[in-house]
Amino acid sequence: MNLDTLRATVAGPVLLPGDPGYADELATYNLTVVHTPAVVVGARTAADVQAAVRYAAGANLPVAILGAGHGSSVSDEGAVLITTRRLTGLVIDKEARTARVEAGVRWAEFIEEANKAGLAGLNGSSPTVTVVSYTLGGGLGPFGRKYGYAADHVTALDVVTADGELRHVTAASEPDLFWALRGGKGNFGVVIAIEFTLFPIPAFYGGGIFFPGELAADVLHLFQEWTQDLPEEMSASVGLLHLPPLPFVPEPLRDRLVAHLRITYLGSPSEGAVLVQPFRELGTPIIDAVGILPYAAIASVHNDPVEPLPLYEHGALLRELPKEAVDTVLKFAGPGSASPLVLAEIRHMGGALSRAPEVPNAVGNRDETLYNVFLVAAGGPPAAAALHGYEQELIDALAPWSTGRRYLNFMFAGDAAPGAAALAFAPESYERLTGIKRRFDPANLFRINHNIAPAA
Repeated sequence: MNLDTLRATVAGPVLLPGDPGYADELATYNLTVVHTPAVVVGARTAADVQAAVRYAAGANLPVAILGAGHGSSVSDEGAVLITTRRLTGLVIDKEARTARVEAGVRWAEFIEEANKAGLAGLNGSSPTVTVVSYTLGGGLGPFGRKYGYAADHVTALDVVTADGELRHVTAASEPDLFWALRGGKGNFGVVIAIEFTLFPIPAFYGGGIFFPGELAADVLHLFQEWTQDLPEEMSASVGLLHLPPLPFVPEPLRDRLVAHLRITYLGSPSEGAVLVQPFRELGTPIIDAVGILPYAAIASVHNDPVEPLPLYEHGALLRELPKEAVDTVLKFAGPGSASPLVLAEIRHMGGALSRAPEVPNAVGNRDETLYNVFLVAAGGPPAAAALHGYEQELIDALAPWSTGRRYLNFMFAGDAAPGAAALAFAPESYERLTGIKRRFDPANLFRINHNIAPAA
């Protein structure tokens, strides 16, 4: 297939560098990644994706996929880039408690529709991430300790594989590919749509409490003690925030250090209030927004920014969180530090996140992980080396308590070295993934990602 045939075949735009609309088609959330593909295909249908994959294979070019652009990690220069924003199908079956969601749908759109049905999905903290991309990487969200990863509840996927075929993948039809797609992210094809189970959560007890920076040590040390014996209905994290003085930041939080407790509780509100009371006794918060919230307000728990920003992220999985680990985080990101970090978050794991799902999948590093540390710095490309260096210093200092492993959705541009994706999986799982990759993508067409290379 040549380029003229591709243009004649595809319903969406097919653009080259310099074409009108090329730059607009490459709009992304994380502005640290500059997209410069050889060809960009704005897919409107599954057939468009098939044509783009076949064109790339014939031209011996890699395939890249762009949804919202939160997790972009590898340069797509010279690649065929497929944008999925026009794939917007969303069907919720209230009676069956299931959803079918196409690759361009973001969580904000899904949450609005699911809330009308009194149902909830296992979304993440950001409402602007696409449902499909988030779920393929595992899907660690604010209901995780109760229900596990989003990938654990996927029942079917429609995917275009490297041969250009559109496959409906289930545990019965393609058991190996079904296992690998749920946790292996974009390494095995272009997922057009997924189907998954929903949960009856019309409302929950939760939200966020913002404390002044001078209480940061008290908040983090209480969090360390408090999470030792929490019911699985409680999912929680705490973040040290130093937010810029920008319009999207509430005025009381601008340009100052704050400690932000984020919780969701899926038990009774009165029980939730008792559980959170020790934090309210620490001192007067800047904002206390914890209460009974509709599922439609789930994004307010973390209050992630929705406008595009240049962000550099890093992370680590911890098997334990002793007081010394808390002090290490405070040293690098707390009061008196010279921290360039916008966020240093400690997320409580365990519960259903630590257990294998009923239908196994590739999501790795479950059993040892009790906490996830997630770091975010913001700045333009000239600051990249310094920001990554500071984040790495903090991660290295946490090594005594770290599993040495990673969570795939929290691996970013600095983690894209060959073989780095192996850190997201148990060794035997990674070996299985490379074998499945050899079967479905032997030429490694899908390599513009945290790559799982085909087995030799």
